Amino acid sequence: MEEPHAPMPGAEGLAEPMRSRWSPSIFDAHHRLGAGDVETLLHAAQWAPSWGNRQPWALLVAERGSAGHDVLVRHLSRGNSGWVPRASVVFVTATQVAPDPDGQGGDSPDHACHDLGQAAAHLTLQAQAMGLHAHQFAGFDRGAVHDELGVPAWYRVLTGIAVGVRGEPAEVPERDRDREQKVRRRRELDTFVWGPQWGRPWSGS
Repeated sequence: MEEPHAPMPGAEGLAEPMRSRWSPSIFDAHHRLGAGDVETLLHAAQWAPSWGNRQPWALLVAERGSAGHDVLVRHLSRGNSGWVPRASVVFVTATQVAPDPDGQGGDSPDHACHDLGQAAAHLTLQAQAMGLHAHQFAGFDRGAVHDELGVPAWYRVLTGIAVGVRGEPAEVPERDRDREQKVRRRRELDTFVWGPQWGRPWSGS
C-alpha cells in the first residue's frame, strides 16, 4: 500500500529510517508478528543509550489476543479505542521511579524518563526499518493498567507503542481515516532552538 505521507520540508537530509517514519492509525487487524520480530524490536530498545547503563525502564508485551492486550484495550481512551486494538502488538512502557524492596534503583526518575524515551525511539525506528509502523500513545488509564498487569509500585506506567502493518482504510471508522490525512508539521527550529541565551534563536536556524 502506498504511504500517503511523504517527508515534510526539513526532513529530506535525515537518514533512513528517520526520514520516512510516521505514525499511522490504520493497522491490519489480521497481521501477526512472530516472536523473532518482537524480540528484535526489544533488542533495539535494549541497546538504546542509558545513563550509567542502568536501563531504568521496562516493557510489557501485549500481543493482540493476549490477556495483557485485553486489559489494555479495556482501558483505552475513546480516541484510541478504535485503532490501537488493531495493531499486532502493543508495548506498554514503564519507568522505575522509586527504589525496589532491596533499595536498588529509582534514584533518578528524571533520567529514567529520558532513558525510556531513548528506548522507545530506538524501538520505533527499528520497526520502520523492518517494514513495520509504530504509533506511540498515552490515552489510556495508566493506573488501572498498572494495577491489573501487576506492575510493581516502584514503577510508573507511562505510554504505549502500537506496532503493526498498515491496513485498509475502508475497514476503519471515518474518524480514524481522517486522522491519517492530517498534514505533518513540526515547529520551526527558531521557536525552540536557542543560541547564546534562552529566547535568542541559534544563528544557524
